[in-house]
Amino acid sequence: MKMFTLAELGSATRNFRPDTMLGEGGFGRVFRGWIDENTLKPSKVGVGIPVAVKKSNPDSLQGLHEWQCEVKFLGKFSHPNLVKLIGYCWEENQFLLVYEYMQKGSLESHLFRRGVEPLSWDTRLKIAIGAAKGLAFLHNSEKSVIYRDFKSSNILLDEDYNAKLSDFGLATFGPINGVSHVTTRIMGTHGYAAPEYLATGHLYVKSDVYGFGVVLLEILTGLIAFDPKRPTGEQNLVDCKKSSLTDKKKLQRTMDPSMCGKYSITSTFQVAQLILKCLDSDRKKRPSMEEVLHILEKARSIKYKPNMKKLKSKYQTSNSPQELPISQA
Repeated sequence: MKMFTLAELGSATRNFRPDTMLGEGGFGRVFRGWIDENTLKPSKVGVGIPVAVKKSNPDSLQGLHEWQCEVKFLGKFSHPNLVKLIGYCWEENQFLLVYEYMQKGSLESHLFRRGVEPLSWDTRLKIAIGAAKGLAFLHNSEKSVIYRDFKSSNILLDEDYNAKLSDFGLATFGPINGVSHVTTRIMGTHGYAAPEYLATGHLYVKSDVYGFGVVLLEILTGLIAFDPKRPTGEQNLVDCKKSSLTDKKKLQRTMDPSMCGKYSITSTFQVAQLILKCLDSDRKKRPSMEEVLHILEKARSIKYKPNMKKLKSKYQTSNSPQELPISQA
């Protein structure tokens, strides 16, 4: 992992010009830059490889803590489903991180942003499987890692929609010496946090599984976990949609309409039952991420087959018999 100078990262991002900014959050801002693939020196726009440069707010103590967590975890772990940390910079009270650039942005932007081409059911499952692999890797590492902030905005996508987990600012090592949980200050994002964590501050590996279930529900419905603009009683996605997962007819009415019904009901129902397991109020009854991965892969193997009888019937009602193609006559 390379230690960059502030001047190098300024050069790579054209001095952090506003038109290179990719996003902004509590930690600070993220800029797009370019570096040489071999030397990792800054290069001209379009030359070498693109990178994402996270520049923490210098006045934020949270920014410093999250910067340290990112270096600690992403510097230690390497996996195809974790975003790659290329380097870092700590200079003049500035804390920066340099990541591989993820061309398709976040899962959140594809599910909830207007004007974005809807994701197919198969692509949604591909993304969920990639994220599950990343989370399973963290949970099964030598020192079990609890991610703590699993949400759709932290799942980044490359040009082929391969998912990688990003933002390890809230991650923590799991319990040791036979203890079942870690006690921490309650942090995270509204709508994704497990009930036992919110109630006690006790953090378990299975707390991440709850968050994964919430993201799966977002993938299924096309609705964000918490939206204060929704009517009272419908603001929390889990509260208002969980009961729709038990019945196939209710489930069909719950599915994201942007997919236009192009999915296998058997596949979606398997995922719905998995969501219910992940969201169980008893953490001990939630599946491990390996079990989650197995069920998702099984669900993805069930391919969508259009109902040809319905299509033929629909076609016949809008065409006279002599207009039917020979193959459908």
